[in-house]
Amino acid sequence: MATRVNRNGSLLAVSLQGFVLVGFGGGAETQNLLFAVILALYTVTILGNITMMVVITLDARLHSPMYFFLKNLSFVDLCYSSAIAPNALANILSSSKVISFEGCAAQLFFFSLFGTTEAFLLAVMAYDRFMAICSPLRYPVTMCPLTCACLVLGTYCVGFLNSIVQTSLTFQLPFCSSNRIDYFYCDVPPLLQLACGSTALNELLLFSFCGFIIFTTILVILISYGYITMTILRMHSGSRRHKVFSTCGSHMMAVSLFYGTAFVIYAQPGAVTSMAQGKVISVFYTLVIPMLNPLIYSLRNKDVKDALRRLRQRYSLGKKEGE
Repeated sequence: MATRVNRNGSLLAVSLQGFVLVGFGGGAETQNLLFAVILALYTVTILGNITMMVVITLDARLHSPMYFFLKNLSFVDLCYSSAIAPNALANILSSSKVISFEGCAAQLFFFSLFGTTEAFLLAVMAYDRFMAICSPLRYPVTMCPLTCACLVLGTYCVGFLNSIVQTSLTFQLPFCSSNRIDYFYCDVPPLLQLACGSTALNELLLFSFCGFIIFTTILVILISYGYITMTILRMHSGSRRHKVFSTCGSHMMAVSLFYGTAFVIYAQPGAVTSMAQGKVISVFYTLVIPMLNPLIYSLRNKDVKDALRRLRQRYSLGKKEGE
């Protein structure tokens, strides 16, 4: 429901059938280029993350807690990107660029759900590396399948809670008669700009919730890697030290990309007023990072590369036997 102001200055409710996602603007050539870039990013995201999930599922040597979490990260990245990219592609081709009120709420819900889940999943992965490197004897007992499943379920529960709060509070606001969202998907900051009433509480909760999520998860990651670093420095074997650095390096690269952009958009009170900058950062945040994560883990991880090689060999042998 939207509102408008009558001559006496009071607010009148008006029916709001949907929002218009303005996107990036520009002429036909710019729109075609954007469509090609987003389509390419999304295609690589789908192929990369599905490949990671299939490889980890089929290769018995990768049935360990670390790869269980990595498979879930690939699933979250796939869903996370899918909450944004298909609608963005459809809007580029559409002349109206309209998204329904319910569709906008659903997009915000799933975007918040998978974004929050990924933040906590990255923290869980850091804790897993801490246990594996710093307490290797206790690791099989501490990180048993039930514990791993509970940790992953917990990340989804926190994501669900945050998405419910953000979506319900945002869509309880009275929106003005203008329904043009200066963004390419439905997110809290651009939606707040359309509200007629005070958004101070929403901005405070956005800053508080997102700040808490970022601070809590980064704290877990920093503490885990602090202990990991001290353990690595005490190692005498150069090959073992190199293997640990290689494994942890992939995770730290993914963490840096994810949290760097999340902090710029959500953990600053003034972020809601910088939509032009936010659009560019959001492309990286919603489309590039989910594409890069499987590449980072596959190119920098010897076990994954070996698993891919074994699957190719099995496929080639099966094909020859079929002939």
